[in-house]
Amino acid sequence: MDNSNKVTPERLYILQAQPPMIISLDPDRGVAEQVISNLAGIPDGIQVDGPGKIIYWTNMGVRPKIGEDFINRDGSIECCSLDGQKHAVLVSAGTIVTPKQLQLDTTNGLLYWCDREGMAVMRCRVDGSELKLLLRTGNWPEDTHDILRHCVGIALDMQNRHIYWTQKGPPDAGRGRIFRMGIDLPLGATAETRADVELLLDALPEPIDIEIDHDRHQLYWTDRGDLEGGNSLNRANITPEGLMNHQVLATGLLEGIGLALDLERRRVFLSDLSGAIRVLAMDGGNMATIHQSAGATTGLAYCAE
Repeated sequence: MDNSNKVTPERLYILQAQPPMIISLDPDRGVAEQVISNLAGIPDGIQVDGPGKIIYWTNMGVRPKIGEDFINRDGSIECCSLDGQKHAVLVSAGTIVTPKQLQLDTTNGLLYWCDREGMAVMRCRVDGSELKLLLRTGNWPEDTHDILRHCVGIALDMQNRHIYWTQKGPPDAGRGRIFRMGIDLPLGATAETRADVELLLDALPEPIDIEIDHDRHQLYWTDRGDLEGGNSLNRANITPEGLMNHQVLATGLLEGIGLALDLERRRVFLSDLSGAIRVLAMDGGNMATIHQSAGATTGLAYCAE
């Protein structure tokens, strides 16, 4: 893999979980470059501030010896420059449990994420300050083993001031859900008591990461569940009443995780635990593999300057 760290106008940034590293990929030529390696823990969610030349990512913490339950409070939020330099920890271990998908609000300088085993939706400033709990679905550590409480994927609808997130449920159980709430806590409410939480979709195989096509008001998500309709890319229309017209656009993923939207060229990039990076049209169709990573891949971020 070329380690020249050359930055081009159009890049797909890939989190490889094992061995943990960030890869920069030219999605059209298939040329991959290693940005930064030897990361601690398991990276999961990623966002890129192209103009600011900063990569942000979540670290789930130390991989458990058995299973996938990250029950220790050792997750972190980290960043580096586009060339892999200036690596910094913004939110340190001991503050969050298992941060998953990450979103960036560049206008307000805020990072948002779901904490899976921490059973929460959280945000902070891009320098790691002003850490704020927006939603708590359970108490750590006593409720951690209730997987129905686990928050995973997150997306921001800034126009309508909404946060969307997934609660994946047990593996392959068909109990996954997608929710919506306001970006800000209602007056007088707490993260435990807020009453503006809406359940939008239920009985999904195992929904993971989500992204929004703001121009067409549509929500996209991956589903890693090994059930009918799972291992898939999905889409639904965003309406004031909720999510309508759920469509399965593609199947055949090997436990789908990350996705990133290229709105200008109307295409979706997908990652899964096989390490394959795939692309297909946003309206569905055949998937093509554009890169094969050496290990499982998690989060994706598309950046075009």
